[in-house]
Amino acid sequence: MSEQLGTLEELPEDYRNDMASAGVAPLWPMMRNVLPHGAPKPVTRPGHWTYDALRPLLLRAGELTPVEKAERRVLVLSDPGRGTGAMQATSSIYLGMQLLLPGETAPAHRHTPSAARIIVEGEGGFTVVDGEKLPMENGDLVLTPGGDWHDHGHEGSEPVVWLDALDLPLFVYLEGSYAEEAPLQAQRNRPDASEVEYRAAGLAPSRRLDSTVRRYPMMRYPWARTEAALREMARWGDDGIAEVDYINPETGQDVLPTMGFTAMMLEAGQSDAPPLRSTSAAFHVIKGSGKSVVNGEEISWSPKDTFTAPVFADITHHADSEAFLVRIHDRPLQEKLGYYEERAK
Repeated sequence: MSEQLGTLEELPEDYRNDMASAGVAPLWPMMRNVLPHGAPKPVTRPGHWTYDALRPLLLRAGELTPVEKAERRVLVLSDPGRGTGAMQATSSIYLGMQLLLPGETAPAHRHTPSAARIIVEGEGGFTVVDGEKLPMENGDLVLTPGGDWHDHGHEGSEPVVWLDALDLPLFVYLEGSYAEEAPLQAQRNRPDASEVEYRAAGLAPSRRLDSTVRRYPMMRYPWARTEAALREMARWGDDGIAEVDYINPETGQDVLPTMGFTAMMLEAGQSDAPPLRSTSAAFHVIKGSGKSVVNGEEISWSPKDTFTAPVFADITHHADSEAFLVRIHDRPLQEKLGYYEERAK
């Protein structure tokens, strides 16, 4: 394919006007923008949001805007490549930091995009998903899949904060994004499935021949179990870092159709240089401190910080102290489309 393609300006003005009147445009001047050679040229730039900066803004939002006027009191983490106000942290991932104060409730709604929450701070918060009450404890991953009713409540005494991750940009692009509202849900009088049916890895309820399994059987992934698994892997593993994927316990597939979640542990002084991946990613720091270099840009991170990387980013991580992070990525979507790729550095 030629590197030197014709430009729009090379075409006669009358021809350009006739094309505009007909509602058409020539492909060749735009070819390199939509099909660059060798690798994509992302708009997304590395982003970094420190919790020390976000927390005061969240608490001030709690003073300025009652939850009844906000429905969801959220500060959006906007991709620096798209500018403040962009409803994207990467090309396919929306991130927002949400606050719920003691005694507040956020009304029930459901929407076409899928969402997941990583709990950042506080105790006593909960999410109800299709009638199942899910406690929200630090580091937990809580799912609210697309189409499932969910509302939030707070029975504690201190602010509760969590990181929202949604595949919203995909649904906006498809013009399929919408929500419906409803009253607060009745709650089942029992613990959530992570405490009953799926309390231990490798075990699932025995099924009768005619029984059915929910598409999303487990909605909460307690951090305590994730951390314990990572520690055992680090103890007995090889020289690489310990990583675990969050999966559907009935199918072994990723927990959501378009977003994947991977927890990782770096011991103090340990470094990691993953391959170049075709996925974009967001990293949320559960514990520890360190630094990451994303396409040459150094990001020093601390507990509860969040940072992002575009597709095919050159990334290295180094932990100054023992560190745990959760990587949010769009590998499940790319695998469904048949083009997920990794490249050696």
